[in-house]
Amino acid sequence: MYYDPIKDVFAGIIKKSPRLRILFYKTLDIMFLRSWYVRRELRNLRRIFGDKHLFIYDAGTGYGQYSYFMAKKLTPNNIYAVDVKKNWIEDCEDFFKKIGFTNVTFGVEDLTEINYENRFDMIVCVDVMEHIVDDVKVFQNYFRALKPGGFLLVNTPSIYGGSDVHDESEESFIGEHARDGYSYEDLESKLKPIGFNMYRSRYSYGFWGDKAWRLGIKYPMQMLNVSKLFFILLPFYYLVTLPFTFIMMYSDYASVNKVGSGINFIARK
Repeated sequence: MYYDPIKDVFAGIIKKSPRLRILFYKTLDIMFLRSWYVRRELRNLRRIFGDKHLFIYDAGTGYGQYSYFMAKKLTPNNIYAVDVKKNWIEDCEDFFKKIGFTNVTFGVEDLTEINYENRFDMIVCVDVMEHIVDDVKVFQNYFRALKPGGFLLVNTPSIYGGSDVHDESEESFIGEHARDGYSYEDLESKLKPIGFNMYRSRYSYGFWGDKAWRLGIKYPMQMLNVSKLFFILLPFYYLVTLPFTFIMMYSDYASVNKVGSGINFIARK
C-alpha cells in the first residue's frame, strides 16, 4: 500500500484555508498515537532546557504539524523545517506566513546531504528514517548539526510489526518504506559509534495501540486506496469506531510497552 497518494490528496485540501489546515493538524494530533508520544517527549525536552531560546531542526516536516506545535508550545525558539517535497514546503511556508508565525522558516533539503555544524539544540525526526536507505549517513549529519548537549528525537516504526510486517518473509505494508523499522538495539548500534549517548526510548503501539491503529488508520486507508468515494463514508465509520479507538490509544499511552510496532527514541550529543 502507498500512503503518498492519499497524503497528497489531504495536502491539496488543507492548503485551501489556514483554518482548515489548523483543524487538520488538530485531527492528526488526536488520531495518531505517535503524535501523543512525540508531543509528550517534546514538552519534556523543553523543560530540560529551561528558558533557553532553542534552535530546532524539523527533519522531514511533511504537513508541518510538529513545527506548528513547537512554534506554539516550546517557545522561545526558532524552527527550521525541511522536506524533500518542494510543493509541501511551499504550502507550509504560505500557511505560516498567513498566520503570522515568524519563528519558523522552511527549506527543501535532502537529509543525506545536509552539512550543518553545531547549529541546533534539538533535531526532531518523525516517521522519516524508515524512508531513507543510507540512514547512518543521516545520523552522522544529525550529530554534526547538533550543539553539544543537544537532543535527537526519532520516531519511527519498529521491527516488531512496524510497517505491518510480522514475519521475515513479509514485505512492508507501506510501499514508500526503505526498511520495516528499528529496534532499540538497532538505533543504539548505529548512533552510539557516531558519538551519541542514549537518553530514553519507549515502544509505542503495543497490544492496544496496534489494535487502535488498525481500526482508526489502517482500515480507512485501505478503503481509500480502493476508491476515493470512501471519503463520503468515513464520518459514519468513525462515528461507530472512534470511542473504541480512543480507549485503546489511551491504554497504550499510559502503559510501558515491552515491544510495540513503533519506537520513540531520544539520543543526546
